[in-house]
Amino acid sequence: MARHMPPRLKVGVIGCGRVAQSIHLNILLSMAGVEVVALAEPDLQRRGEASRRVPGAPSYASYEHLLKLPDVEAVFICVPTALHAEVALAALEHGKHIYLEKPLATNLDEARSVLTAWRRAGVVGMIGFNYRFNPLFQTVRRHIQSGRLGTLIGIRSVFSTAARPMPLWKQTRQNGGGVLLDLAAHHVDLVHLFFGQEVRQIYAELRSHRSEDDSAALELRLADGLVVQSFFSLCAVEEDRFEIYGQAGKLAVDRYRSLDVEIIEAGREFSLLNRVGRGLRALSRGPYVFKKHFAVRNEPSYREAVRQFVSAVRGNAVAAPDLQDGYRCLEVICAAERSAHTGQTLLLSSSSCGPPR
Repeated sequence: MARHMPPRLKVGVIGCGRVAQSIHLNILLSMAGVEVVALAEPDLQRRGEASRRVPGAPSYASYEHLLKLPDVEAVFICVPTALHAEVALAALEHGKHIYLEKPLATNLDEARSVLTAWRRAGVVGMIGFNYRFNPLFQTVRRHIQSGRLGTLIGIRSVFSTAARPMPLWKQTRQNGGGVLLDLAAHHVDLVHLFFGQEVRQIYAELRSHRSEDDSAALELRLADGLVVQSFFSLCAVEEDRFEIYGQAGKLAVDRYRSLDVEIIEAGREFSLLNRVGRGLRALSRGPYVFKKHFAVRNEPSYREAVRQFVSAVRGNAVAAPDLQDGYRCLEVICAAERSAHTGQTLLLSSSSCGPPR
């Protein structure tokens, strides 16, 4: 008996800039069971480039035209940050499932409006915290949950990129730019994921070197008192690193450079032989090297995040991270900005981690 295959999920892509074309379209066009049926992009050149990739799909200058198409079941929203809430609200009003690139919005008022509309619509709403699906960070979470590090003492993290040209909207906070919304949001979400608790206290400093608020230092205190110290920059070096210290050992991983998560047990002799042994063990982790080599932009989490969304729309998986996770992260980011502007340490109460579900 022939196996029944579900109909292809018909999706639209709103916003066809560099990221959407190099990541989202590449994945969607190669994924079985998915069909890109419409595109929306106001810039004529980018719209033409995307249309050549998907010649059978109509393309529109306005996202409103795409959302009116009855055969579009789900949309990927890849527009500039300042438009996230506007486009998400419109898509939800039309009953579309949405995959929304992070952040959820530029401020909490907009974010609350999106959450209200999402709950009313009863559709799948995922936020683009794709690094949750990176195998290295999934291994980090398993090690933490296993208790292998013993009682946790402290965490350090760095997420930075080299200076590169950026669109005008990314150069000012008012238009959705700045390192907190761009990079720090990913680590705040991973902190929530790794440690399963809320941020309760925040201190932050911001610096502007090449663009507004392009570097930041954060200190987060979690509900159990654990402290996370982080540095973020859009004009330094390529690094995406976590170091987690416990009484039984230390965990270290860099998404750009690591082939595996490194565990250093407390009291273990720190010698050249041990370092060489760790390096050889890392080189033996073939599956991750293979996945990374063949992944879009050498980052396997992008495809896995899209796969999770498609499965959730079909009712075969949980839509996580969802828009509530996006709100929880944005609340921390907004508090960090207030701390940087006032010079004060801010407290988040147990009841301020987002509107109730």
